[in-house]
Amino acid sequence: MRMSMEREKVRFPSGGTDCAAWHYPGTNAACVVMAAGGGVTKEPGTDPFAARFHAAGFSVLAFDYRRLGESGGAPRQILNIREQLADWRAAIACAAALPEVDPARVAAWGFSASGGHIFEVAARAPRLAAAIAQTPLADGPEASRRAMTYQTPWGMLRLSVRGLLDAAGGLVGRGPLLMPLAGPPGTVAVLTTPDGNDGDRALNPGNRYPEWQQEVAARTALSLSFYRPGRRASEARCPLLVVVCDQDRSALPGPAVAAARRAPQAEVVHLPGGHYAPFMDAHEPTVEVELAFLQRHLVDEAPVGGGVAATADPSVRSRS
Repeated sequence: MRMSMEREKVRFPSGGTDCAAWHYPGTNAACVVMAAGGGVTKEPGTDPFAARFHAAGFSVLAFDYRRLGESGGAPRQILNIREQLADWRAAIACAAALPEVDPARVAAWGFSASGGHIFEVAARAPRLAAAIAQTPLADGPEASRRAMTYQTPWGMLRLSVRGLLDAAGGLVGRGPLLMPLAGPPGTVAVLTTPDGNDGDRALNPGNRYPEWQQEVAARTALSLSFYRPGRRASEARCPLLVVVCDQDRSALPGPAVAAARRAPQAEVVHLPGGHYAPFMDAHEPTVEVELAFLQRHLVDEAPVGGGVAATADPSVRSRS
């Protein structure tokens, strides 16, 4: 069947404001809800995968978290974990209500910080049929400790001071102190890891998305450094695919694999490369394995009831 690649802008309420999303109407009654990594808006963070999922027949709802991109909320450029998890719940409810979508055939997809959210989402959303965590931030403290090896002592001090000042300013209503998503060691940036600096090249080739503001509030680094969503993996209620890159120095593959091993129904796929490899050299194998997973759990196995596929294998499988 020939499909139109048209998409439409939709908005849905969440937390007293609204979130903006791209809706790609599909043909197979299944829908993939997508959100990009920390500080990344929906276009650079989901377009390459959303287009492929849609071409395979899936509906897609790719959204911006509140305070980012085209979504509402102020002050801007703040990544609040509690708010973002609430935005996920609202986005899943929006997807389930789309006219062409079977509410029992909704999946969640996220990468990096949003990939970490997937562990929480899979534990909290009882009707979710499947979930994909791509290069997920499963353990913030461990990732932060490893990231320190790519930062200078002076850079770590400046980052900590800026984060604390921003957090304190937020308590008294001051606007956020912004810092870049990535930068070389010694600079004040969320990521100074070698593969963290591939973000602009991977997600924004040729400055395709000039409106993407590649900065976030400095308090963001503090909140993510304490975030451990992988602990919720054992409570995941649906089949879970965890895609890790073995040379990932930003989110780390080890904690993600360990989290998947605790999940009741999980598969782990290992790919070569760093944090953004699924958007670059490893894009084709990543798309292939994710599409196969979605097809199996949302289409072939006909999810019923709570959205858990009846024939899902509870073991953790690994593919190199």
